Amino acid sequence: VMSILLHGDAAFAGQGVVYETFHLSDLPSYTTNGTIHVVVNNQIGFTTDPRMARSSPYPTDVARVVNAPIFHVNADDPEAVIYVCSVAAEWRNTFNKDVVVDLVCYRRRGHNEMDEPMFTQPLMYKQIHKQVPVLKKYADKLIADGTVTLQEFEEEIAKYDRICEEAYTRSKDNKILHIKHWLDSPWPGFFNVDGEPKSMSCPPTGISEELLTHIGNVASSVPVEDFKIHSGLSRILKARSEMTKNRVVDWALAEYMAFGSVLKEGIHVRLSGQDVERGTF
Repeated sequence: VMSILLHGDAAFAGQGVVYETFHLSDLPSYTTNGTIHVVVNNQIGFTTDPRMARSSPYPTDVARVVNAPIFHVNADDPEAVIYVCSVAAEWRNTFNKDVVVDLVCYRRRGHNEMDEPMFTQPLMYKQIHKQVPVLKKYADKLIADGTVTLQEFEEEIAKYDRICEEAYTRSKDNKILHIKHWLDSPWPGFFNVDGEPKSMSCPPTGISEELLTHIGNVASSVPVEDFKIHSGLSRILKARSEMTKNRVVDWALAEYMAFGSVLKEGIHVRLSGQDVERGTF
């Protein structure tokens, strides 16, 4: 499994979550063993110029915080893009660290149907209108090299157009939207094939008092013999032991019993975060 994240240039520089994720990237409990970040850098954020959007030269400079290699590549050169992406994949598989591919490109039309970029970036868009589209540029090169013929190229385009047209036609026949088609996973334990809940009632989750007492006793004991623990902790454990004996629980012990009962069934429980690990609440 390889993790790939797709970003926009303005978002990569502007979203705090990007910086936070880089700092999680090499932590033992959170690492994905290297994510490939692909930045579609069309050099504009809706209507915002880069000089108004960030203080660093490149949108990808935030990745330097973990010394991730950053490849800036001309997106009008598909072969260079493929080359850079294979180097990025090799880096990730060799070192298991994050890597960034900065696709330097442009946005031919507006941000959405309502946006006319000639209003806000007239000079940039005069240049863009003069740009030969990448598909034509690359096709001309391949035809000139004799790699493909004009007929092969046109057949390939027609094939792709046909896929889109057929899908569009089919979409008009869809009268009902099924939620299940939009779920990432069908959750076979919860839903049947039609996406309906298998059962509207929950199985009983109660456990015997004997088991609760056992968990309470384990939760208030020290797992290693002759282990000197902090006196403050030993007071907490003693109070917990008393509560178990007196058949009362507070939030922390109730949480312990919940975790303990799940563990007893052989289900893995992962605690992350300092407050949770310490049982602050």
